[in-house]
Amino acid sequence: MKLRELAELVNGNVVCCQHKLDTEVEYAFASDLMSDVLTVRVDKLLLITGLANMQAVRTAEMADIQAIIFVRNKTVSEDMINLAEDNGIVLIESPFTMFRASGLLFGKGVKPVY
Repeated sequence: MKLRELAELVNGNVVCCQHKLDTEVEYAFASDLMSDVLTVRVDKLLLITGLANMQAVRTAEMADIQAIIFVRNKTVSEDMINLAEDNGIVLIESPFTMFRASGLLFGKGVKPVY
């Protein structure tokens, strides 16, 4: 699924790297625990989290994650946007819960990691 479609599906607001919205995502991992995220080793991965701080973006950078959806109406800071832009990571804010966002994406064919 393209990030453009994904953002629309979760009623998302793309706040960073709009030029990368044609990037394909195949897998998603939902977690607020970044140490768990670092154990995932797949390509074309999307992170779904409610942890709206620099740690989430730094984790995505280290794990080579293409995009992050911040759920539960979490908003990103200017520092998070700057770091994501430097690393080409798409940031999306969604009003949905993690459960709802994950379910919608799963229903449209995004695969779970496990």
